[in-house]
Order: sequence, then structure tokens, then C-alpha cells
Amino acid sequence: MKKTLAIAIIGIFAFSCSKKESQKTKNKRDSTKIVDSMNAERIKINDSIKSINNENRFKNFSGSHKLTYQNDSSARISGSVNFTKIEGERDNYTVSGNIKSGENSVTLKGFVMVVTAKHMNFTGEITQRISDNDSGKPYTRKGTKTFMSKDGGKTYRLQDMVNGSGFVDHIDIHF
Repeated sequence: MKKTLAIAIIGIFAFSCSKKESQKTKNKRDSTKIVDSMNAERIKINDSIKSINNENRFKNFSGSHKLTYQNDSSARISGSVNFTKIEGERDNYTVSGNIKSGENSVTLKGFVMVVTAKHMNFTGEITQRISDNDSGKPYTRKGTKTFMSKDGGKTYRLQDMVNGSGFVDHIDIHF
């Protein structure tokens, strides 16, 4: 009788353990598949949101463009300015450029945020050395300055036009 009881107990454990283990493993695999498919779907949604948030609201200004300087007493001088889109940001660019003609020079270095189709906010430094202004002494505009377009976005003009000598300067970016 002891043998029969021992065989019956072993048989019960053998059948009951194997059933539970196979059910746990099956459920575990199913839940892993569900979680993986949910994660894949979340990644797709997040990527689409990221790409939408990276798209400009306004035209793309990336590339090299003409930069000009003109005041009442000197001829117009020109150079170039380069706009590089900041990855992952909307309508934001790093900007650097310069104009050089003899003793006269203008350098521009900073960051631009396009606010509307007609307004750009430049944050950085604009340094100019113009021989007609204080004998070529450097004048630097620092901080946030606005460039505005009155011709539909073909030309943007710096709105802080009065230089350190009290004269009007026109610094324009042409697209």
C-alpha cells in the first residue's frame, strides 16, 4: 500500500507541475509579445510626433545667403551669412557671416529664431568696423535684435539701425 500511495503522489505531482509550468510559460510569451507590440506602436507614434515638431512653420532658411551693409556716407558692401538649421528644433538656426571690404568689416555670429514670416529674432553679436564711423573703432551690438522683412521675405533688415556714432546703418540679409 505504501508503494501505491507513493506512486500516486508522484503521479499527481508530475501531472500537476508540468501543466502549471507550461501554462506559465505560454502566458509569459503572450504577455511579452503584447508588450513588444505596444512598445513598437509607441515608438512609431513618438517618431511621427518628433518629425512633425522638427518641421519648420515657415520656409527653410538653411544655406548661404547674401549679407549687405550700407550707411549714408559709404557705398554698399556685401558678404555672406550661413544659416544652419538646429536639429530637432523648429525654425531655429545658428548663424555666422561676415562682410569685408578694405578697412570696413561687419561680422555676425549667433542664433536666429524665425518668429513670423516677416520677423526673425537674432541673439548674438554683430560687430562692425567702418572707417567713416569713429575712425574705424569697433561697435558691437549684443543681445536679441530683430530683423524684419517688408518685401515678402526676400530681404530682412536689422531694426536696431543706429550705430555707436549715432548714424543709421542698414544691415540686410537677402534670401
